[in-house]
Amino acid sequence: MKLQRKNRVRALAVGALAVSGALALTACGSDDTSGGGGAGAAKTSNIKCEGKGKLLASGSSAQKNAMDVWVQAYSGACKDTEINYQPTGSGAGVTTFLQGQTAFAGSDSPLKPDEVTKSKQVCKGGQAIDLPMVGGPVAVGYNVPGVDNLVLDAPTLSKIFNSEIKKWNDPAIKKLNPGAKLPDLKIQPFHRSDDSGTTDNFTKYLKAAGGWKHEPAKKWEGDGGQAASGSAGVSSQVKQTSGAISYFELSYATAGKIPTAKLDTGAKAPVDATVDNASKAISEATQVGKGNDLALKLNYNTKAEGAYPITLVTNEIACDKGNKPETLAATKSFLTYISSKDGQSALKELGYAPLPTEIADKVRKTVATLS
Repeated sequence: MKLQRKNRVRALAVGALAVSGALALTACGSDDTSGGGGAGAAKTSNIKCEGKGKLLASGSSAQKNAMDVWVQAYSGACKDTEINYQPTGSGAGVTTFLQGQTAFAGSDSPLKPDEVTKSKQVCKGGQAIDLPMVGGPVAVGYNVPGVDNLVLDAPTLSKIFNSEIKKWNDPAIKKLNPGAKLPDLKIQPFHRSDDSGTTDNFTKYLKAAGGWKHEPAKKWEGDGGQAASGSAGVSSQVKQTSGAISYFELSYATAGKIPTAKLDTGAKAPVDATVDNASKAISEATQVGKGNDLALKLNYNTKAEGAYPITLVTNEIACDKGNKPETLAATKSFLTYISSKDGQSALKELGYAPLPTEIADKVRKTVATLS
């Protein structure tokens, strides 16, 4: 890896649009990850290396850009540990974890009761828990020639993604965008083909605020539209398809230079998809997990000024007890780093929202108790 420090994170983010499958990232030299570099540079001086060997993990593609930076930083400091994170999607990641094939999983939705029950077969003497780790906005990216400033709301988005609004100059869109030159162009909505926590969060917003006719789920239930795999897949389709619209994490919009819609939430002004605006929404979340499970419930129908309602929190899924002895030390070491102030400080310039201090403190204390 010969990336110059000032270009490292930008290249990683752009790479997310083109690279899929497993990334086995090993040491790239501590000079790239010692802090003080370009945007998102991750500090390594406080990383405590424990365990060694290969650590396998998979799941959420929403956190892929964050994982790229975290893994590179950790591997630069802990040269005896190789971390392989596969951005297969939340559903696939949880399934693989429940089959005992990975040390931890990434999921943009909290575990369901039946998944917790299944986890007791893998977590001997314990169960799987949710550890919030990455926050951020789910942007609504679009490709409409001549339109650089678009406002949408939940009812309109629900109809667009259910194939009820078919043209960009539809009266409902015109009403939200007076003065805009909306073309007589077919809308091309793209959704995720894989089971996705991002889809789950997006449809929870549509249901809560927009009258979505289907039940929110990781699997897409809307009518019509086209599908692509992963956040990288749908964002790539939007970038290259005239008339396209989709939902994906802000980091993919930033990397692909894809314009994003402002949302009319009922607040005084439409709200941009920004890290700070997502943080305002996440601050309204409540903990619904019991004991060491730190699962959060988000308010998708917030009307607070400047609060962006389509947010997600990616959880790392691990056993509270019964982790595999050969990977326990490295798992705790890595999760301790990414939940630390140093690990979280690398997120904001990548398009993610660092965890609120109170939540991050709880995560670090819980990680310390894994056994």
